[in-house]
Amino acid sequence: MARQQWASGLWTFLRRLLLTVLGVQVGLAVGMSLVDSYRRRGKRPKPFPVREPRTMAVGDGEITTYGYGQDLYDDMLSAIERAEHQVLFETYIWKGDRVGERFKRALADAADRGVEVYCIYDGFANLVVPPVFKRFPRAMKVLRFPVYGAGWRFFDLRRYGRDHRKLLIVDDHTGFIGGYNIGSAYETEWRDTHVRITGPAVWDLKRAFADFWNLHRRRHLRSSEQPLLLETASVWEPKVRVHRNVPRLWMFPIRAMYLEAINRASTNIWMTQAYFLPDQDFVDALKAAALRGVDVRLLVPRKSNHIVADWISRGYYGQLLEAGVRILRYRDAMVHAKTATVDGTWTTVGTANIDRLSLQGNYEINIEVIDRALATEMGAIFDVDQSNCWELTPDEWASRDVHRRFTEWILHPLRPLL
Repeated sequence: MARQQWASGLWTFLRRLLLTVLGVQVGLAVGMSLVDSYRRRGKRPKPFPVREPRTMAVGDGEITTYGYGQDLYDDMLSAIERAEHQVLFETYIWKGDRVGERFKRALADAADRGVEVYCIYDGFANLVVPPVFKRFPRAMKVLRFPVYGAGWRFFDLRRYGRDHRKLLIVDDHTGFIGGYNIGSAYETEWRDTHVRITGPAVWDLKRAFADFWNLHRRRHLRSSEQPLLLETASVWEPKVRVHRNVPRLWMFPIRAMYLEAINRASTNIWMTQAYFLPDQDFVDALKAAALRGVDVRLLVPRKSNHIVADWISRGYYGQLLEAGVRILRYRDAMVHAKTATVDGTWTTVGTANIDRLSLQGNYEINIEVIDRALATEMGAIFDVDQSNCWELTPDEWASRDVHRRFTEWILHPLRPLL
């Protein structure tokens, strides 16, 4: 009896200790977020250097790079206005502001002139958007990806992913993909990367959109809504591959794509990430590359829009710096790009962050391009961004104060959640 009471008491103590630690972690995270939001009130990001859009021939098509939202939005809206048959539009965040209204009006006008217009947006990401903005003309076919899609299947992890993709495909000839959401702040205040694609690779983007639409339309659209059927060409662009994370089907190829490129690197790995919260295997791959002489550079925001993610990502800095990885912190503005270039040949641009939510949770889409001209241009973009960074040195990292070390330590267990 005494042994049972002792065991019961120990279990009660451990349970309370665990709940207390978890409570401290969550409380600290919430508190940091609130304080950060208060400090940001009224502050405007400063101007940052940008590189003008460049167009390169890639295979049987072209790829144009964008590093400034205004340039991108102008070309996206122009493509919608010129659409003749079909527009496929998908975004994670669609703000109900001036820029959001421009896109909504352009899409509605296209539908009014007889163009097939399909739109997808994520319900959770747009909870704060006014409901009146989310009322669309009946001529537009709109799928609102649900805030909660698991229904009664509470334990089915395949049904909890968010739709984090950003796509625009116009007719059969033009596609846009990258990190930009739709909103006024992203137009001029955030540094992000998007690309426009023409040629055979556009068909793969169309298939990606149609597959998502058809996978989710039955539960979240009117029963009379027909599937999106495409008469797609059986043409492949060997220099461009489209990778899709599909949690519903338990498919997560983007992480493997990154690891393969990192493990094959012999000269350089230049990576830009808005939120860098990798698993240990990913960190080990970057460290191994640096230790074998590869020039590994990681460009991240000095202060992102998610302060907790910033603090958690810093937990990896020590081992990366020790291995020789250079860490560059973008200043005065939010860098939201999700890109990498390797050995002057390989490039990826897309929507997936290097974190658990993107690589093992959300619906994401990246392109992988094997082309020297595009890799050279991405290297030039990286150089421009690098000019606006402060580099974190090993000495600076080692000399950080006690409260910073404590905050990193206490938030460490939250890594698997982000």
